[in-house]
Amino acid sequence: MTDKPIPKYMRLKTELLSWIESGRLKPDDQTPSENEIAGQFGMSRQTVRQALGQLEKEGWLYRLQGKGTFVARQDTRPLQSSRMIGMMTTHISDYIFPHIVSGAEARLRGGGYSMMLSSTDNDKNKERENLELLLSQPFKGLIIEPTKSAQGNPNLPLYLALEIHRIPFIMINERYPELHCPCLKLDDEAGGYMAAEHLIQLGHREIAGFFKTDDLQGANRLKGFTRALHKHSLLLGPDTVTHYMSGQERTVPYEAALGMLQRRQRPTAFVCYNDELAVLLLEAARQTGLSVPDDLSLIGFDDSTLSTATEVKLTTIRHPKQEMGVQAAEMLMDMIERRSAEPQNDIIYKPELVLRSSTNRLEPEPAQ
Repeated sequence: MTDKPIPKYMRLKTELLSWIESGRLKPDDQTPSENEIAGQFGMSRQTVRQALGQLEKEGWLYRLQGKGTFVARQDTRPLQSSRMIGMMTTHISDYIFPHIVSGAEARLRGGGYSMMLSSTDNDKNKERENLELLLSQPFKGLIIEPTKSAQGNPNLPLYLALEIHRIPFIMINERYPELHCPCLKLDDEAGGYMAAEHLIQLGHREIAGFFKTDDLQGANRLKGFTRALHKHSLLLGPDTVTHYMSGQERTVPYEAALGMLQRRQRPTAFVCYNDELAVLLLEAARQTGLSVPDDLSLIGFDDSTLSTATEVKLTTIRHPKQEMGVQAAEMLMDMIERRSAEPQNDIIYKPELVLRSSTNRLEPEPAQ
C-alpha cells in the first residue's frame, strides 16, 4: 500500500502549528502575512489561506479586521467541544508524523469531528502539561503517542484520570504497559528480525545494529535483531549493538559507526533504528571511503520520505503511517459513538520489507 501524498495546505498547517508549539510564535503574536508565507514556502496564497483558515477554525489563530491574524491564547482558545478530538504525538511536522496526522484528520473530518494537535517534543514534562490541558477541556476522545515509552510512565495518574472521567483514548506506535487502552502499532520485533534476516540471507555475518532504546519501538526492534542473529548462531560481539537515547541521535551512533568502519575487521552491514539514522550512517560510510552497497549494506526502518531522498535509495521496513492515522480515527469514533463496554482489540501491523539499492549480496572473498 502506497501512502497518499499529504495535501500542501496540510503540510503548511502542521509546520505553522509547530511554530506555535515551539514558541516561535507566541500568544497574541501576529503571524506573517499570506504573501510572506506564500513566498517562504513557495505555495499559492490560496493554499496559505486554506491552512490559516483551518488553524483559525480550530482556535489556534484569530483575526482582527484590518490588522491581521494573531496566535490565540491557550486559555481563551474556543473548542468545538461537542465534536473535538485531541491528538498528542511526540512530534508534529517531522519525519513520519505528518502522514499519521493527515490520515487521522482526514478521517475525523469525514466523520464530522475536528482535531486539535499537540506535541510533547519527546519530553515527559511536556506530556504532563499537555495531559493537564486535555483534561481541562471537553474533548470527546484522544489519540496519544506515549513519550519515551521504555522509561516508565510518571504521568500515570493523569492517564487514570482520563479513565475516571470516561474520556475514550487510544495509543499509537506503542502503549504504556500498565494501561489497558487499545493500541495501533507495528510489530517492531518482527520488523527487527526481518531486517537482520534479510542481510543474513544475502550472506552477511558481520552485522551491526543501532537502536534507540528509550522507546519500546526501539527496544523491540533490537529484540528482533538479536533473535535473528541467535537463530543463525552468529556471535554477539562488543560492537554488534549500539544503543542510544533521545537527543543522542546525531552523535553516539555516528561516532560508533565511524570507529567500526575504520577497523580492518569491520561489519559488512548495518541495521538502523530508522531511516533518519540510516541516512546519517550513509554519510559515515562516505567519510571512511566506503560505498553503499558495494562495501557496506545498510537497511533502515519506517519507509519514510528520507528513504528515497538520497542518491542511494534505502532498503527499509515499511511503517503504515497514514493507514495507522485513518484506523486510529475510525477506532476512536467507534468507541465514542457506540459507547460499548466491550474493549477494542489492538491493531498490530505486519512489517513489510521494501527492497531498494542500499543492500547487496556479500560476495565471498577469493581463496588465497
